[in-house]
Amino acid sequence: MENLEKLLREHKFLKDLPDNQFGIVVGCASNVRFEADQFAFHEGEEAKQLYLIRSGKVAIEIFIPGKGHVTIETLEPGDVLGWSWLVPPYHWHFDARAVEVTRAIALDGECLRKKCESDHELGYHLLKEFSHIISQRLQATRLQLMDVYGGKNDW
Repeated sequence: MENLEKLLREHKFLKDLPDNQFGIVVGCASNVRFEADQFAFHEGEEAKQLYLIRSGKVAIEIFIPGKGHVTIETLEPGDVLGWSWLVPPYHWHFDARAVEVTRAIALDGECLRKKCESDHELGYHLLKEFSHIISQRLQATRLQLMDVYGGKNDW
C-alpha cells in the first residue's frame, strides 16, 4: 500500500485531494500493466475501473462504419482513462488500446462509488475533476469527427 500511496500522490489527478480523503482512495487502488496493442476495455463492456496513467500511451478509439477504428485522443502519463464507472449503467462508451507498454494505477469503480456515497466531500471533489475530463473528451471527439468527415459540420 505504501508504494501505491506514493504513486497516487505523484499523479496530477489527485494532487488537490485532502489528506483525510486520500487514504480512502488508496484502498481502492492496484497496479496494472498493458502490453502494446492490448485493450484495456471495449465499448459496451461493463466499466469497472478508472486508470491513472503512469507511463506509456493509450488510444481512445471509436468504430465508425465505413471508416474503421478512429483514434479520438491519445492519453499519456498523468492522464486519466475512463469515467464510465461513474455514470449508470456503467458501460464503456469507447475502446481503449495501449499504443505502447503502459503502466497505470487502476481504481476500482464500485469501491469508489461506495466511498463517495459515504463521504460526499470526496464525491464532490472527484465529480469536479471528472467533469473537466468529460468535457475534454467530448471536445476531442467533436474535433476528430469533424476531421473524419472532411470538415463537414452537419450536426
